Amino acid sequence: MDELNSSEMQKNIDQHLDEETLFVVSQTFKALSDPTRIRILNLLCSDEHSVNDIAEILDLGQSTVSHQLRFLKNLRLVKFRREGTTIYYSKDDDHIMNLLKQAIEHAAHN
Repeated sequence: MDELNSSEMQKNIDQHLDEETLFVVSQTFKALSDPTRIRILNLLCSDEHSVNDIAEILDLGQSTVSHQLRFLKNLRLVKFRREGTTIYYSKDDDHIMNLLKQAIEHAAHN
């Protein structure tokens, strides 16, 4: 009976996935598939940072950080605020940050 319920649940889930939802989910997993983006998101889980801070802390080029932040911002995974001439980035989606933390914990557990 559990298999039938699982099967019915999967059928209901599949029926409710429109093209936009499928695209957003695939882009989210694409974002989480890149080691540099994972490092940036993991850093932003705890606090906001400027591009310069992120580049220095993670030992990355500023252009690399800017490019990855633009990708993450377009997916609404990070947000920014301006203070003078400095832009600070922070997490924008707790759901994805929780998913990322769970994936990291899973990897560390093995």
